[in-house]
Amino acid sequence: MTEAPDQPVSTRRYDPAGEVVDICRDLIRIDTTNFGDGSGPGERKAAEHVAALLSEVGVEPEIHESEPGRASVVARWGGTTGEPLLLHGHLDVVPADADDWRVHPFSGEIQDGYVWGRGAVDMKDFDAMLLSVVRARQRAGAVPERPMVLCFTADEEAGGHKGAEYLVKEHSDHLADCTEAIGEVGGWSATIRGRRVYLIEAAEKGMAWMRLTAKGNAGHGSMVHPDNAVTELAAAVARIGRHEWPVRLTPSMQVLLSAVGEIAGVEATPENAEALVDEFGSATRMLGAVIRHSTNPTMLQAGYKVNVVPGEATAHVDGRFLPGYEDEFFDTLAELVGENVSVDWVSKQHALETTFDGDLVDAITASLLDEDPDAKVAPYLMSGGTDAKHWRKLGIRSFGFAPLRLPADLDFTALFHGVDERVPVDALEFGARVFDKFLDRA
Repeated sequence: MTEAPDQPVSTRRYDPAGEVVDICRDLIRIDTTNFGDGSGPGERKAAEHVAALLSEVGVEPEIHESEPGRASVVARWGGTTGEPLLLHGHLDVVPADADDWRVHPFSGEIQDGYVWGRGAVDMKDFDAMLLSVVRARQRAGAVPERPMVLCFTADEEAGGHKGAEYLVKEHSDHLADCTEAIGEVGGWSATIRGRRVYLIEAAEKGMAWMRLTAKGNAGHGSMVHPDNAVTELAAAVARIGRHEWPVRLTPSMQVLLSAVGEIAGVEATPENAEALVDEFGSATRMLGAVIRHSTNPTMLQAGYKVNVVPGEATAHVDGRFLPGYEDEFFDTLAELVGENVSVDWVSKQHALETTFDGDLVDAITASLLDEDPDAKVAPYLMSGGTDAKHWRKLGIRSFGFAPLRLPADLDFTALFHGVDERVPVDALEFGARVFDKFLDRA
């Protein structure tokens, strides 16, 4: 855990949160659903909206398409002192069925003190914070001394291949001189025994999305089939899905659980790691997944008629592995799959972790504690993945820092990709103020 440095903050001549709610609502109303198969509306309309917001205040953006409609926005902003800092958010969202929601998922409605809609927490909230702060500072002539690269990407929800990865491969000149990055899924508060702890993403599990295939001889369902592909595949899927992965604490989680241990009055150890994670209440569903590997079967497909044994059966598994324990994961996985089932990688991306130290971490911590002095700030390992995996290919060190001060009783982690996704209005405004102060120190 890092303490806040004694560093002055400039007097504000503008309101960094003045537009954050309206920008967030407008972005939610632009449907950027990413189904992962290319059938969605794409990000072009949202990219043009973002580009217009930047152009209006004199920041010159560029729009890059990896294919028609799959658009990302990049712009340079800021001064000339130091190496550029990459500030990034994605424009696409996962699907939402309006019949399941209390409000329409693309309405951007304000109700009960929340902005509702798909993308409200993943991650049009941070896009809005960033745009609100940039526009306010640009108008006021309060441009930060450090140069910034503003990047709003396509396709993050399907692995970033048509967004961040495309930019890294085809337009790396925009990014090559960046050494550090700030993005999503960090900076949100959890309440532990009445004390707020802000979790900064410093690590991500690796991604191993796989397709399993078993083959056998097709034939009549009334006969004996010792090489039944469905049977072989089902056994492998059951082994993988039921495997109990052991607890492993990476450096980020050791620091986080030590901070929780201080509040709870105990020393954090691997043996009590699960009990300390339970202190996070509803957030345990996310944090409980980052003290071990995970392999969740998600799709099965085989056959076309009840009395026909198929010659092939396939399954998909969402595998996530801890940084530093990759060999353990893949060696164990090979044993679980067995010899008669083949594995093809749908998406295979490295885990990543950086140390929680340095000037950028000091700036993150100080900006949060300016607004919430009694809180703690600590790193954590994120169970999912972000565009940071692609920035890593250029040697860019990344943190997740989209600051939100949340009600203690809000089941926040359930809102990621969940029904009735929403973000508190005051948390959006808090985040814009914090991020503005962060830019003074970054």
